[in-house]
Amino acid sequence: MEYKTASADLADAIQDILYTTIRTVYPKYYPKEVVDFFCRHHSREHILDGIASGNLGVLKDGDTIVGTGCFDGSHITGVYVLPCYQRQGCGSRIMDCLEAEIIKGHKISVLEASLPAVCLYEHRGYKTVGHGIFELDNDVKLVYEIMEKILKSE
Repeated sequence: MEYKTASADLADAIQDILYTTIRTVYPKYYPKEVVDFFCRHHSREHILDGIASGNLGVLKDGDTIVGTGCFDGSHITGVYVLPCYQRQGCGSRIMDCLEAEIIKGHKISVLEASLPAVCLYEHRGYKTVGHGIFELDNDVKLVYEIMEKILKSE
């Protein structure tokens, strides 16, 4: 598998990965309003902004894009892997690549973990440093973990 920086021609494929993963995995953890929020958040414009930053990448298995990851400074802003490729090391491979970029300029990596992803991050050495709550419509709350990992010591 190969991880590479995403280009604008991959925006639709990336959006398909995001929506497929969100709509398949998140309903097991969150109500419909949260699932809808994440799909709205990961709009085509949002994806194109990530691509334009040069910080959004894709993991490919041959010609198939199986996952995507993005960062901004020391902040990992998203890691998504198609459900049929989960639990095969793809998320860890994406994280390896993101952390390798972050460590070039930062000592600590931070992220907001959705409930389905907390275990992956804990296995990689991330520690919960806080909890976030985002209020949505109909009194629904999006709950997530704020996590960080020391990538290099002083």
